[in-house]
Amino acid sequence: MATQIAAQLYTLRDFCKTPADIAKSMKKVADIGYRAVQASALGPIEIRELKKILDDNGLTCCATHKPLEKLRDETQKQLDDHAILNCKYTAIGGYFPKTEEFTPDHWNRFIDDFNAVAAILKNSPLKLGYHNHSHEFAKVGNITAYQMLFDKLSKDAWIEVDTYWVQHGGADPAVWIEKATGRLPCVHLKDLGMKADRTQCMLPVGEGNLNWDRILQACRKAGVEWYIVEQDNCNGEDPFDCLKRSLEFVKAKGLN
Repeated sequence: MATQIAAQLYTLRDFCKTPADIAKSMKKVADIGYRAVQASALGPIEIRELKKILDDNGLTCCATHKPLEKLRDETQKQLDDHAILNCKYTAIGGYFPKTEEFTPDHWNRFIDDFNAVAAILKNSPLKLGYHNHSHEFAKVGNITAYQMLFDKLSKDAWIEVDTYWVQHGGADPAVWIEKATGRLPCVHLKDLGMKADRTQCMLPVGEGNLNWDRILQACRKAGVEWYIVEQDNCNGEDPFDCLKRSLEFVKAKGLN
């Protein structure tokens, strides 16, 4: 593969509200040096127009984020759209039960709903994944919700490990990446740092406290195809500059 690194466009959501915004932002992303993106949190745009913008800037769409309901209720449209983008991976951004619903019954109901959609997509070119945050590391009975997901999500589905959120949940990103071996085509690279007031923050990859040598070693072992850089919150800094610094770091670590 010519490139392994992508930019998660959720990072640039404030700069991708209109087709004109998206075109301008994709040029900046390409000028920084990215050759792939994950399409997420974009404003309304016709799918062929998005494909043309990506093509014009030499960008591949390696993955998307889509709501589970859209994949269930608009299956053929989603298959058609992803075919136009030449994209074979989509994931949902997570399941977010209310505190009082953080129970085995609610999680099992979600898992059943997810697996039903995975079954619909099983024989299609599009593969469904699950992206974690940190609340999945809260216990549901004797195990974490994340362990429930690992154990019960369809083996036809893939796992999109987010390094920041795993660490934020008190777990080891490298350990969970290794557990996902064979089910992890796309990983989210996102760093976690601390401020002097003892609050956690997201930082460009390499500027926080995560053990990147260990994480990237685990990714290689797990068979990761796409290393997707993301920074949900850039702490007042220019998100494009944050993406640039992350790209420089991961390239220095041997990714291309």
